[in-house]
Amino acid sequence: MASSRSKPDDTGSRDLLAALGSKYSVEILHATRTPTSAQRLSDELDVPIATCYRRIEELVDAGLLECEGRNLSEEGRRTNVYRRTLDEITVDLTCEAPTVSRKERSEAKNRLQDQIDD
Repeated sequence: MASSRSKPDDTGSRDLLAALGSKYSVEILHATRTPTSAQRLSDELDVPIATCYRRIEELVDAGLLECEGRNLSEEGRRTNVYRRTLDEITVDLTCEAPTVSRKERSEAKNRLQDQIDD
């Protein structure tokens, strides 16, 4: 079920904002509407593979991306695929401390997106 939540400026919010501020992070989130491997992200976004893995780790740690499973690559190797965990994020800087609101992706929306892309 989609939800919206606000978090006060705590360590999680700072980590989230730091992850979003890293080069390529927003592009990776945008590209992971459906499960996508690090190699595919690297190829499609023209991001060095080591950088891609670092950004993925930061985004996973911040709760913005999750490993959705493992797929077989074109080379026959098992590889992790990642999907973003939210559709929308808002940062409010008008208060004394920044607040972050997020609109999470629902499982139903994920299934629908998977069917559209098949």
